[in-house]
Amino acid sequence: MAATRGKSFAGRFGVHIAVLVFVVIWTIPTLGILVSSLRDKDQIVASGWWNSFASSSQTEAGRLPAASAQVQKDGKYVIEGNIFGDGAKRDISAFGFKAATPTQYKAGTAADLGDGVTLQVNADGGFVLASPKAFEGDRGQRVYFASSAPPKFTSENYNAVLFSEGIGRSFMNSLTVTIPATIIPILIAAFAAYALAWMRFPGRALLIAVIIGLLVVPLQMSLIPLLKLYNGVGTFFGVPSKTYLGIWLAHTGFGLPFAIYLLRSYIAGLPREIMESARIDGASDFEIFVKIVLPLSFPVLASFAIFQFLWVWNDLLVAMVFLGTAPDQIVLTAKLNALLGSRGGNWEILTTSAFITIIVPLAVFFSLQRYFVRGLLAGSVKGG
Repeated sequence: MAATRGKSFAGRFGVHIAVLVFVVIWTIPTLGILVSSLRDKDQIVASGWWNSFASSSQTEAGRLPAASAQVQKDGKYVIEGNIFGDGAKRDISAFGFKAATPTQYKAGTAADLGDGVTLQVNADGGFVLASPKAFEGDRGQRVYFASSAPPKFTSENYNAVLFSEGIGRSFMNSLTVTIPATIIPILIAAFAAYALAWMRFPGRALLIAVIIGLLVVPLQMSLIPLLKLYNGVGTFFGVPSKTYLGIWLAHTGFGLPFAIYLLRSYIAGLPREIMESARIDGASDFEIFVKIVLPLSFPVLASFAIFQFLWVWNDLLVAMVFLGTAPDQIVLTAKLNALLGSRGGNWEILTTSAFITIIVPLAVFFSLQRYFVRGLLAGSVKGG
């Protein structure tokens, strides 16, 4: 008995450790995206997100004022000022006047630029450029320096993405695609699952076999034939090919086999006594479905809703085929794909867009997660 309890405890402990590992693996990248989306774009390039709460060191370049800013002082021509013209407070550790050696001199020391010209850059950004001869030219001396900046978090990235990059409109387009494409297959599959589980009619077993066979049909293999069929029907009725109706029907068709299979497994496991009692009381199949089956099947409906919502929300291939790239049609994944090509170096834009993308799936999952496992497991241990 003690050995059995020891094995049981070890098994539970192992499961908890495995769950913890998966949670950490999933949480760390998500946290990194969130933190990066709130950081200043210069600090994203300078250091990783795990250093976001510490001062970041980066090498920058600046240009001193032109010769018109010089004044005579103690027999020399001097140009003074602060290299941080934006008023930012940063600490300079080293400086230089060549790109190959940007940190040749420590802050506070006087660098010899030749011909008696000296440059001193202090830690606070103040500089003194002195020369025995008058400065000439309209372009000031180029200076490179290494500075450390305090952590800086901003919401400007979200303002730029939502209102300047068109992500806000694409966000609404994705909702327009995803919500109907989740509800429609649930409605159809619920009726079909009840019929296949509790109604007897010719060809029922063959229909179930066909549905199971459709589960293994690759999306890529059926996408183009389906598009040709849809375009042919649209041409016949005079309906444009790139419409929301087309993508709703496409996602419904691709999601129905799994939905019917999942819902039928659950509905078939409902107590037979409830169905028989309802029929004895004179209830029709429609009344049994609406008043008994649907309320009892809410966990499995929520499970499929999570699957379907996440798949449609993250879909790119079907959206690129059945929808256009106009601002009123392009979905969020397609917009991010376009940003990745045009703004590949702007990590603040990409991380902010990526986090906006995962906000809705996270909200859907956490709001329905208590039904998720219950709906899946209930259908796996019962059959009809």
